[in-house]
Amino acid sequence: MKARVCVLCTDGTNCDYETAAAFDLVGAKSKRVHVNQLRDGQEDLEDYQILALPGGFSYGDDVASGKILALELLSFLGEQLAKFVERQKPIIGICNGFQVLVRTGLLPFETLGNMSATLMNNDSGRFECRWINLIVEDSPCIFTRGMEGEISLQVAHGEGKFFAADKNLIRLEGRRLVALRYSVLGQPTQKFPANPNGSLNAVAGICSPSGLIFGLMPHPERFVRAQQHPNWRRERIEPAGLPIFRNAVEFVS
Repeated sequence: MKARVCVLCTDGTNCDYETAAAFDLVGAKSKRVHVNQLRDGQEDLEDYQILALPGGFSYGDDVASGKILALELLSFLGEQLAKFVERQKPIIGICNGFQVLVRTGLLPFETLGNMSATLMNNDSGRFECRWINLIVEDSPCIFTRGMEGEISLQVAHGEGKFFAADKNLIRLEGRRLVALRYSVLGQPTQKFPANPNGSLNAVAGICSPSGLIFGLMPHPERFVRAQQHPNWRRERIEPAGLPIFRNAVEFVS
């Protein structure tokens, strides 16, 4: 049986097809599910083994990035979401999906309905879209298992600055919940442009204490084939996004 993946989408989501294709590439069976299909009972999260919240601009990022979708999930699907987490099924949020997971409280501490971090406007004051380098940190994250050293992925966001109060940053670091950091020459960096948004502690991706919930601002679904990298004709480059999807599928298989 192939792992069943729910790729959640709504008005403004625009990376759902790519995310579904990435999961299918590693042997999953993905389905794009509109949030209204979950709300009206046409679909049930119980039928899926992995939940993916892809990138884009859900509801136009009105009010704040990911906020309306996060409120919708908490208000109408909180019970389904809590059960999904309780049953230790993996969840990944990419870019806008990361913003949603943080606003639901699922990241970083799995406190559904209680935010302890946020993603703010980039320090540059503009949308940043380019390839960047990342360090894969030692963390409980099941999505980054076996990945070591520095990798390259693409970012495309206007509100990607990770911010949390000092006490929560200390908890985050103490529990090794930072899975990815922006880097230069293998070292974390706060400096622009390598850190495209000014994220505190160079945070690019975090996981929950269980390691089963993962959020990241870069787009792994945009690098699952070597030909997607701008230098693929000049050097042999392994697609750094592919292991992230493969790890999740292998975990539930």
